[in-house]
Amino acid sequence: MPASRRRSIFTARLVNTAGSGGQPQVVDDMRRAILSGDEPPGTLIPIEAVAQFFGVSQIPVREALKVLLGEGLVEHVPHVGYSVAKLSFVEFRELYDVRQALESAALRAAVVHAAPADDELVRETHEEMAAAIAAGDERAYHAASRRFHMALIGPARMQRLVHMYEGAWNMTEPARPMARVDESGRRTFHDDHDRMLAAFIARDADALVAESTRHFDHLKDGIAAFADDPDVFRA
Repeated sequence: MPASRRRSIFTARLVNTAGSGGQPQVVDDMRRAILSGDEPPGTLIPIEAVAQFFGVSQIPVREALKVLLGEGLVEHVPHVGYSVAKLSFVEFRELYDVRQALESAALRAAVVHAAPADDELVRETHEEMAAAIAAGDERAYHAASRRFHMALIGPARMQRLVHMYEGAWNMTEPARPMARVDESGRRTFHDDHDRMLAAFIARDADALVAESTRHFDHLKDGIAAFADDPDVFRA
């Protein structure tokens, strides 16, 4: 795809949440655009055009890019510029391994501290996933799935772990993996979630971690189906 086309795509999909007269939230709005999956991996980020969009100088845009670079959402190539990070498949799968390890540790702590209000939140997010599957809405499903997993580990009271978990998840978002998994795959994931919900409510840590492990095995099988897609992964 020509560079000029990629540039127009990025700026066209940005949203200035500050509104008219407000202070632009450059880094937050750029991060939101990338995490939405609307900015594919490899999309160039033109500093001048982004600055014009927000009505600011190039300085806050460059500062925002440094933050996003540190979060693994953006990469920089000398003499080319900044772009949405494009991982290799090996790197992408490694992030799933990281999430799995962090989730397993958090789940064991979560069942110790969980309260009835946590049960209700997990049930609500589980119902949101079911509704998204029924509607064939992959975006809603993906968002609800993330809320479900966060609801499961939230009671662990492990803020640093949760921060690392979210960071690892964020780096896979631009590839929109759930959009590349068919309905059958999403139903398999939802069956996993059924069993995870039951184990969480029962406060059965061993069963919950086992079901989480099974779920990540299914996720890894799902992403392997598009491992050779050059639009998603770099060689």
